[in-house]
Amino acid sequence: MKLNYRRTLLVGFAFFLILVFWQAYDNIIPKILTDKFGLSQFWSGIIMALDNVLAVFMLPLFGALSDRHKSRRGRRTPFILAGTLAASVLFLGLSFADQMQLNAVADIAAVTDTAASEERDEALLHLYHSASWKIGIGNPNGPRETDLANIYGSEEQFLEAMHGENPDMTWVTRARQAYAWQKTCENPVVLIVFMVLLLGVLVSMVTFRSPAVALMPDVTPKPLRSKANAIINLMGTAGGIIVLVLGIVFGTGKPENTLMSYTTFFIVVTLIMLAALFIFLLTVKEVPWAKEVTDAEEPETATPSAGSAHGKLSGAELRSLAFILVSVALWYMGYNAVTSKYSVYAGEVLQLDFNLTLIIAQAAAIVSYIPVGIIASKVGRKKTILAGVAMLGIAFGAAAFMRAGSSALVMNLLFSLAGIGWATINVNSYPMVVELAKSGDTGKYTGYYYTASMSAQIITPILSGAFLTFVGMETLFPYAAVFVGAAFVTMLFVRHGDSKPEQKKDLLESLDVDD
Repeated sequence: MKLNYRRTLLVGFAFFLILVFWQAYDNIIPKILTDKFGLSQFWSGIIMALDNVLAVFMLPLFGALSDRHKSRRGRRTPFILAGTLAASVLFLGLSFADQMQLNAVADIAAVTDTAASEERDEALLHLYHSASWKIGIGNPNGPRETDLANIYGSEEQFLEAMHGENPDMTWVTRARQAYAWQKTCENPVVLIVFMVLLLGVLVSMVTFRSPAVALMPDVTPKPLRSKANAIINLMGTAGGIIVLVLGIVFGTGKPENTLMSYTTFFIVVTLIMLAALFIFLLTVKEVPWAKEVTDAEEPETATPSAGSAHGKLSGAELRSLAFILVSVALWYMGYNAVTSKYSVYAGEVLQLDFNLTLIIAQAAAIVSYIPVGIIASKVGRKKTILAGVAMLGIAFGAAAFMRAGSSALVMNLLFSLAGIGWATINVNSYPMVVELAKSGDTGKYTGYYYTASMSAQIITPILSGAFLTFVGMETLFPYAAVFVGAAFVTMLFVRHGDSKPEQKKDLLESLDVDD
């Protein structure tokens, strides 16, 4: 029995277009919310957690709906078609709402200049008297009035310092965001429209993610699903990297392009999604392919193994499961905080383009899959995960010391280490959870794993956003390092689920990652 590589690649276009969208969403939406609408990192974090809140409830729902759906196109394809078309239209709508807000705040571009201007001074003075920001509406990054008065003295002295050759660009950035929030308050309709469109996009994407992922097992015989899953994951990663390359081409990560128009970028991303959908619809024959697999597989025996189908975990196994799931939640708390906020952090704190750094991190993860699989087969999953957690924690801890003017090369090396560490964790954590599952319970234990990871991804954008807002932007990497360090501690208490995986038969199987 051999895997049909061409067929699997074609099925992978569904996952490809999903990752194209999410890469663009995670990189650009936080910047729009903070730079153009003037929202604080706290409120931006709440909004960025919406997709995970929806996922917890809607992924199982639409997965089950597609299980029961019947049509001439199959069970999964109609969901992929309808969801992609709806998401594409609404995503383009977001770009027009973004352009409307850009037009409304166009005059604040002068705030980022060092030369004096009426708009820039107005924004800076708004910052100087911004004690009201502390209520958490708008941008509470700024200090109270007395803080700036103590630092710079009177209004005139503060403006004089900002007009000098080396103004503090931190205050300039916060002033610009405060001015944007002032404009948003004057006309909140655009923000409301943007949020309605954003909610529609998220719902559209959630409706077909489970069906798209479920399609691969439908058309792939059981013994070949590891190889097929590796191809699917690589297709998704390719989609993410393409968007990051587009970001470099369009300059979305350049600090000087904070107030750029994203319309053309959104249009190109949408065209890539639609092109992937067109290839998928033109080439994937879900009904006959799924029937081939069903006919080829022998019926499963009706008699389950003794004590397996309804077996219960021992106390020690239950404790290990709890510690694994807590560890999953903790390292997702740290990792997702960085991935959801780095595009903003890179521009405001590091004055760097985030796109290249993220590409390097993903590339490092891809090339590390094979050696990680080999190492885990020799030393076991737990030790391999602990090494990965250590690498991730060291990378985030060291990145906490990086500031504007720091070496971009060093930052890229740290993100390479983070990518390797994350791949090391991701390859082995899910198998540890399902290793504890009794026969017939794999799906339930998969649910445990994703409940832990999704719950963390709901909480951490909000919690990290609160730290970034009320304490300072510089808390991002210390926050991430603390949670990753806590995950290292909880993993030490895991005693089960660590059976050494079998050596992969070929290199492709070593790339198999459950994400």
